[in-house]
Amino acid sequence: MNTYIFIPPVRKPTGGITVFCQIASILARQGKNVRLVLREAGSWMPPLEADDPEPILWDELSLSKDDLWLVPEGWVNSLAPGLNAGAKCIVYCQNWAYLFSSLPAGVSWQNLPVSFLAVSDPVEWFMQQTLGKKSPILRPGIDTRIFYPPKCMDDGPLRIAYMPRKNKALVAQIKSIFEARNPNCDIRWVEIAGMDAQGVAQTLRASHIFLVSGFPEGCPLPPLEALASGCIPVGFSGFGGWDYMRQLDGAIFKPWWPLREVEWSGNGFWSADADVLDAALNLEKAINLWREGGQNLQSALAAGQKTVQSYTLEVQAQAVSDIWDKFN
Repeated sequence: MNTYIFIPPVRKPTGGITVFCQIASILARQGKNVRLVLREAGSWMPPLEADDPEPILWDELSLSKDDLWLVPEGWVNSLAPGLNAGAKCIVYCQNWAYLFSSLPAGVSWQNLPVSFLAVSDPVEWFMQQTLGKKSPILRPGIDTRIFYPPKCMDDGPLRIAYMPRKNKALVAQIKSIFEARNPNCDIRWVEIAGMDAQGVAQTLRASHIFLVSGFPEGCPLPPLEALASGCIPVGFSGFGGWDYMRQLDGAIFKPWWPLREVEWSGNGFWSADADVLDAALNLEKAINLWREGGQNLQSALAAGQKTVQSYTLEVQAQAVSDIWDKFN
């Protein structure tokens, strides 16, 4: 069975395409036949490693009924080559918010001969509720050779890192609320933007708290990278983040949807999406946790490290192997 993976035409880096390329790299290392298929020449892709499969262009694609055609959930029209060839069509849903975003009028997922992968337990549950189907879960992985905790933290003001790319206006609101309530609080805000993975990791390792502003999300990677780097995360889950997010004592929000059993305890202070007041209050709780130190802080940091062990590249690779073995 040959696997062909569709890469949408984008110009800027995206986590979703990075995951698709990771899957291709994993399959190639496992000795499986796999190709990446670019819709347009010049589309953004992460740098290829030496053993990664070379991409082909859309016009060069020729599928058969024995092939597997993997596409993202927001690009329904990209299913056409697989459907026309009678190939095994798999839709990998990496964000529940886009599952229905590109369906043409009169077309439903139930009427298409496709199977699904889900990126997280919340996304899989969402798909059960909306499509009535159970799907395998393929979680992303982070590189723990890049994202790891510091040996010790430098003295000085507490540092709050954040990424303004998603919901920038809400970040500004949270900062304004926090500063209005704490006008004399000696902290440093650290913006993460325009950095490569090494730069992000170094910034997170030098920070105490990571303010999470992104939503909606399927299984957000920045909070995982922050946990791996020794931060206490605060903020929004995007819904999909509840695959791994669990509340520390003192946090108020409780998800109304089911949460899977996990091996770790509370790893952050999580708010309902867009609840800027609760997020600002949770920032205060995270700051107090760092200032008080002791066993509560150590337990929270240890829970973060325990969380990350279920989201390593090695765990991801094993999941890919198990799922593709069932596809054969």
